[in-house]
Amino acid sequence: MSANTFVNASPYLIPTDEIEEETIVNRSRFICAIKQCSDNAAVKAFIEQVRQQYPDASHHCYAFVSSRPDDSQSYGFSDDGEPSGTAGRPMLAVLQGSQIGEVCAVVTRYFGGVKLGTGGLQRAYGNSVRQALVVLPTKLKTPTQQVLISCEYQQAKDIEHHVIQFNGQVIEQNYSEQVELLIELPIPVITDFCQRIIEITAGQVSPRTLKDT
Repeated sequence: MSANTFVNASPYLIPTDEIEEETIVNRSRFICAIKQCSDNAAVKAFIEQVRQQYPDASHHCYAFVSSRPDDSQSYGFSDDGEPSGTAGRPMLAVLQGSQIGEVCAVVTRYFGGVKLGTGGLQRAYGNSVRQALVVLPTKLKTPTQQVLISCEYQQAKDIEHHVIQFNGQVIEQNYSEQVELLIELPIPVITDFCQRIIEITAGQVSPRTLKDT
């Protein structure tokens, strides 16, 4: 197996818990809820959850990045009735600046009777997310990829030993005429792992990479 170039292999931060933080600006309440959301379905469910939690609020504005923080195809936002560009976009700018991925922020506003103006709204919504991110617990996520290996029974134990050495794990095992191992590995080590398996099996086993996870 020739060496492959894997993209988007660098680790990034993701939320580890759902949090909520409130700020008050000129009597308006801004309640920012943040949660890990790794796809659009999770984003939609979280927004609906917040709407049901605060059904009498004036607005439920949101912004999200559902994949890596640098993925330009996986973000979205909504002003939810606020003047265009005053809520969702500044919220998204704060999320993208945080370098946290798989994250959705919903800011619920209870209008306090004082109009904040365009600039005031932009600052209030952006700051609401910024303050919530201060208390958001995160962890580092290393992107992984699945590798499929077909080998002889006597080769399986040695291959599984190398999976552990490369910080991977066996996801599935199938024993028939041969042993089939479905393995998940950190993307940065996959090329070296595959080359190592080819070496220890004298070229009899050629790992095959599958989809990103």
